[in-house]
Amino acid sequence: MADTDALRADARSADVTAVFKAYDVRGLVPEQLDDDLARATGRAYVQVTGATQVVVGHDMRPSSPGLAGAFADGATSAGADVVMIGLASTDQLYFASGHLGLPGAMFTASHNPAQYNGIKMCRAYAQPIGLDTGLAEIRDLVIADLAGAEHPPSGRIGSISEHDVLAAYAAHLLSLAPVSGRRLKVVVDAGNGMAGYTAPAVFDRLGDDAVEIVPMYFELDGTFPNHEANPIEAENLRDLQARVLAEGADIGLAFDGDADRCFLVDERGEAVSPSTLTALIAARELAKEPGSTVIHNLITSRAVPEIVREHGGTPVRTRVGHSFIKATMAETDAVFGGEHSGHFYFRDFWRADSGMLAALHALAALAETDQPLSALLAAYERYPLSGEINSTVDDPAAVIARLEELYGSREGVTTDRLDGLSVAHADWAFNVRPSNTEPLLRLNAEGRDAATMAAIRDEVLAHIRGGDR
Repeated sequence: MADTDALRADARSADVTAVFKAYDVRGLVPEQLDDDLARATGRAYVQVTGATQVVVGHDMRPSSPGLAGAFADGATSAGADVVMIGLASTDQLYFASGHLGLPGAMFTASHNPAQYNGIKMCRAYAQPIGLDTGLAEIRDLVIADLAGAEHPPSGRIGSISEHDVLAAYAAHLLSLAPVSGRRLKVVVDAGNGMAGYTAPAVFDRLGDDAVEIVPMYFELDGTFPNHEANPIEAENLRDLQARVLAEGADIGLAFDGDADRCFLVDERGEAVSPSTLTALIAARELAKEPGSTVIHNLITSRAVPEIVREHGGTPVRTRVGHSFIKATMAETDAVFGGEHSGHFYFRDFWRADSGMLAALHALAALAETDQPLSALLAAYERYPLSGEINSTVDDPAAVIARLEELYGSREGVTTDRLDGLSVAHADWAFNVRPSNTEPLLRLNAEGRDAATMAAIRDEVLAHIRGGDR
């Protein structure tokens, strides 16, 4: 019997370890993430952070309200009071954390399929929590809790209250990126995710004189009946692209499931690179704060640092991942940061990412000009990009080492290992990074023109896909 109990404990420990990722908790419901784990996480979160109050929000997935409630039970049992904000986008939770000065937890699995859920946690003022900044300690306490460890006495049981921050969230975003000028026709694809809840609150404040909104898939539905809420994948933009053309709209906006990422479609129905939007917002922020620092990760286009310098700013390059972006922003007092994955970070938004605030910057820039979006963005779109291309390989580290050997000795080439392998030449550049969770290599390439980009993309892919055999 003791052996059976030990095996069960080991299996549960492995399950917990599997769902605690680098920056958040993510897993299948209820196989990996259930009320017991959520409750234990709430208790551990309070123990590690020392929080006396916690703000909790959740997305539209069927499992989210129950998991959020279980987390709140765990937090109150550890002595913290819990402020429930109910339905929320992730950036709305970050707003609540900054606005109320409280640590927070958001229940969402972002763009993952319906059977998944997760927890994104932060300290007060939206400061991130990752494995190296508290998440590993929370994980270890959860493992001990689920194995039957006794809980330290809290001395009190916390209370649970409700607080609606949606209106304050919308007002704050519009204060940071006011939209005025010509009236715009805007198609918004919420993907049945949380933008269907936050977009009306934000755009209704602008009024019909400023924008005409054409809504797509605003019905909150965590089963995602129309398409995956992951606009970085081209197939998930097709409905929006077709609708922009059919409506003769000025711009299309696509949000992911928890609405912390935003992607643009121009008036021609063409998808806009997140690097281009990064450069546009950087120019706008530098106009307000000349000489500031702007963060970009290493897979954004080389156009981004070029444009930052041209506008008098200082570009700083980081690894991929929000914890690296936010930490570097804090170190450098950067005004803005952008990732090629569609995450955009703002110093005036507690250095947190907000898809809606990025969207408002795009609308504000477009409304100020009589140009179509494609013409406005032409100055920020300099080099053709491959987009991220994934390849399954047996030994990612060996393939990266082989690529470094192949390209590192070429004339005019520089390499670095900040995150995976980055290789740069005057005419082209590429980055190859391993996935944290799968035997995949992710390639991003660019060139001075389309032919050059295609040539380096195909050459590197041939090495990746044939080089590990």
